[in-house]
Amino acid sequence: MRRSSVFLMLLMAIGMIGCEEKLKPSVVMVDQQKLPSQESWNSTVVFTDSARIKAVLWSGHITVYGSEQYTLLSDSIHVDFYNDLQQHTSTLTALRGRVNDRTQDLEAYERVRLVSDDGAVLKTDRLFWNNADRTIHSDTFVDIASRTEHITGQGLVSDQSLKNYRIFRVTGQAVTTE
Repeated sequence: MRRSSVFLMLLMAIGMIGCEEKLKPSVVMVDQQKLPSQESWNSTVVFTDSARIKAVLWSGHITVYGSEQYTLLSDSIHVDFYNDLQQHTSTLTALRGRVNDRTQDLEAYERVRLVSDDGAVLKTDRLFWNNADRTIHSDTFVDIASRTEHITGQGLVSDQSLKNYRIFRVTGQAVTTE
């Protein structure tokens, strides 16, 4: 009788362990509007107008938010700009950026560097490229160095090839070597 009691108690203990309620994972509700509609890595995007290339962008990570109509660029960006004759004019690099999907305008930020094919170099923390007229502007500190001058200031408006630019609130010396 003693063996049967021990056996019965053991059987009940095993039964109780087997009926233990399992832990359920927590469920977090995510707003679908805040999720990207597309993501890609190491991708190239071509900006065109009437089958003419305006710019070619490469980014390490692209996140498209279709409902919000913008695209985030991260993990480094590289953009080659072209003029109306499809000739390369300059190259932009930065760590991150954002594209307005309606206008195709680009904002680049963090270690922005624009190098023209003529050798002029612009350094800033934030730069905007206007797709419609192919101009660039910045409202932050800018540093432009070319073969003939070196100018620093606060803010800039220029063509994308850095041939015609205007710097606001000049804070550095303009050194001309010609």
